[in-house]
Amino acid sequence: MKQIVQSLLLIVLLLAGLQISAQSPVATKPYRLIAHRGRVVDSTTDQNSLEALNKAIAQGYWMVEVDLRMTKDSVLITHHDKNFRYSFGLDSAVSSMTWAAISKLRNANGYRVQRFEEVLAHCEGKLGVMIDNKLEGNDTAVWIRLTTLLKKYDLYKSALMIGTDESTPYFTGKVRLSCTRQQLETNINRPDYKASNYYLFSDKISKEDYVWAYGHNILVVGVINAWAFQPGESVTKAAAQAAALKAAGVQCFQIDAEYQPLFQK
Repeated sequence: MKQIVQSLLLIVLLLAGLQISAQSPVATKPYRLIAHRGRVVDSTTDQNSLEALNKAIAQGYWMVEVDLRMTKDSVLITHHDKNFRYSFGLDSAVSSMTWAAISKLRNANGYRVQRFEEVLAHCEGKLGVMIDNKLEGNDTAVWIRLTTLLKKYDLYKSALMIGTDESTPYFTGKVRLSCTRQQLETNINRPDYKASNYYLFSDKISKEDYVWAYGHNILVVGVINAWAFQPGESVTKAAAQAAALKAAGVQCFQIDAEYQPLFQK
C-alpha cells in the first residue's frame, strides 16, 4: 500500500512539473511596475514629489523612475524638464539656478523640488530606482557621487539607468543600462559582457524578443508612456500596447500612473 501511495505521489509531481515547464518562464509572477517620473499623481500630487513616492509605495510599485539633473552649484536634484516653466511657471533653466533658490520654489499644491539624495533616502527599503540620467557630458566626479549615494541607501545593486552615450562607458558594469535589442546583440560580443550589465527597454517587444532576452538572462522592461500617444488616443492605444507586451511575455513595465488599471487582476 505504501509503495502504491508513493508511486501515485510521484506521478502527480511529474505531471505538475510538466505543466509548469509548459508555461511562460514567469507566467505565475505578478507584474512589476515602475512609476514613470516618480509619478503616482492626481490633481494635488505632483510628479517627482515625495507625495507621489508615498503613493507608489502604498500601491505596491516595484520601482520609481526619477529624472536626474544638476543645479548651478552642482547639487543633484530630481526634475524632469530643463526649466521650471511647467512646475512653477518660471522660465529659468535648472542649470542656471542655485539649490538655495530652487529649494524655495513652491507651486499651488505646495510641491517643492527634491534633492536626489532625499528621494533615495525615501526609497530605501521600499522602492527600487530607475534613474533617467539627463546630465550632459561624462563627469566622473559626478558619477562617483551618484554611485556613492546609491550604495549609501542600499539601492546600488538593484538600480536601473536610462543612460547617455557619453556616460555609458563609466556606468557599464556598475549600474544596469537600458538597451534596444540591436544594442544588446552588439554588446553581447564585448569581452567584458555580462547579462547583468544591461536590460531590454522598449515600447515594442515581440514574443521573439522576449524569448531571446530571457534565454540570455537579460531583464526585460516594457514601456507605456502617455507622451507617446496623440491626444484622444491614449486610452485605447495604451490598452493595446499593454496587451501586446503582456502577450509577448513581458512582466516588468515602466508606466504612467493612469495606466495602472491595465495591470490589475
